[in-house]
Amino acid sequence: MKRILLFVATNLAIMLLLGIVLSLLGIDTILDAQGSDLDLGKLLILSAVVGFTGSLFSLAISKWSAKRMMGVRVITQPANAAESWLVGTVQRQAQQAGIGMPEVGIFDSPEPNAFATGARRDAALVAVSTGLLQGMSQREVEAVVGHEVSHVANGDMVTLTLIQGVVNTFVFFLSRVIGHFVDRVIFKTEEGHGPAFLITSIVAQLVLGLFAMMIVMWFSRQREFRADSGGARLAGRESMIGALERLQQRHAGPLPEKMAAFGISGAVASGLKRLFMTHPPIEERIAALRASVG
Repeated sequence: MKRILLFVATNLAIMLLLGIVLSLLGIDTILDAQGSDLDLGKLLILSAVVGFTGSLFSLAISKWSAKRMMGVRVITQPANAAESWLVGTVQRQAQQAGIGMPEVGIFDSPEPNAFATGARRDAALVAVSTGLLQGMSQREVEAVVGHEVSHVANGDMVTLTLIQGVVNTFVFFLSRVIGHFVDRVIFKTEEGHGPAFLITSIVAQLVLGLFAMMIVMWFSRQREFRADSGGARLAGRESMIGALERLQQRHAGPLPEKMAAFGISGAVASGLKRLFMTHPPIEERIAALRASVG
């Protein structure tokens, strides 16, 4: 849960920082048309710039940052039979999925985990942990790799970024509208914006940002079901179920907050915390696969 909260805080912090910088530079004055009304058209454009900047930047550097955060060693020349098998498996599945060959990497972690990232379907990165290779059978590893390749083929990294950008846009937009309303109607500011606008906008942005993150996390959970189905098509349904059962027994290792949504498994939560989970519970994923036809 801590990783999810940090992920939420990172996105909100980017938006808050950009909003404050724009205010200090005087660009935020477009929120006042002739000192009394909002120019909603200009505000929406400004909101889109602020809303998408952080998301698109994160996507653009996703492979670079993932390699450094996780200490990924990209396999350029397989050093042993296990690495040759891994590269060959990714290559075969990428061809089946109709995408370009991703970079293949390994990162040191005793716990089983894997992730895929990248701004383009034909230039992605698929990385697995040493614990995954050592603690699972080849059929189970093949299923996990199929899951990650399916994320790439489905364009999940780009789609999640766009959804994040859209909700960020509306959070920024609505928080400024609320701040303007409070400043004008309650505090009776007649020209420009008073302190109430800035304070109310920040509070509204934090509150709306939490609701927006629920939407993003819901989509993240749905894409896991789709990636599981893709992994089952590429490696076999029983292999995918077996891999998830193994993860359920051993628990996937933690990933940094920026990578949490892209791992094979996420943190377990209950109650309202479930709304902020990047992944559905593994038992629900297994049940969905067992209920699928074929």
